[in-house]
Amino acid sequence: MNPTAGPVLELRDIHAAPPPGLWPPAPGWWVLAILLTVLLVLGILWLRGRYRARRFRYKALLELDDITNRNKDNYAGLIAETGIWLRRVALQRYPQEEVASLTGSEWLEFLDATGGGGEFCNGAGQVLETGPYRQRVQDVAVDSLLALARSWGVKNLETRSWR
Repeated sequence: MNPTAGPVLELRDIHAAPPPGLWPPAPGWWVLAILLTVLLVLGILWLRGRYRARRFRYKALLELDDITNRNKDNYAGLIAETGIWLRRVALQRYPQEEVASLTGSEWLEFLDATGGGGEFCNGAGQVLETGPYRQRVQDVAVDSLLALARSWGVKNLETRSWR
């Protein structure tokens, strides 16, 4: 041994800390997971509502076609069933208190105000008020009535405030 050299220390090498584990995640990851879950649930609810509205629209328009096919030669039945169809769509779309009690010219005014453009009170839609009670219904422009009902239905079925 060398007298000038001090005692040799037996030191261990530096050891790094072990890498952090994957679990539990940091608080930021928890916040991100909660936000993504909320967004996923909201997206699913939005898609579900959109699907239901489209499905109702599709079924309602198919039902109008079925009414047309079922009553090709029965004009009084066609007018009555078209009026019932319009009422059901309106009850689905608007509050019951607003729609259910309407009859006659008030009903036609409501239809005009909600997308009829004046055609229910002053056009082909007038027949809804008196058509089912007429003796001769052959003079009615059935195609115009059906086109008007379809147009009104499409406008109201596309609107997004469903109950």
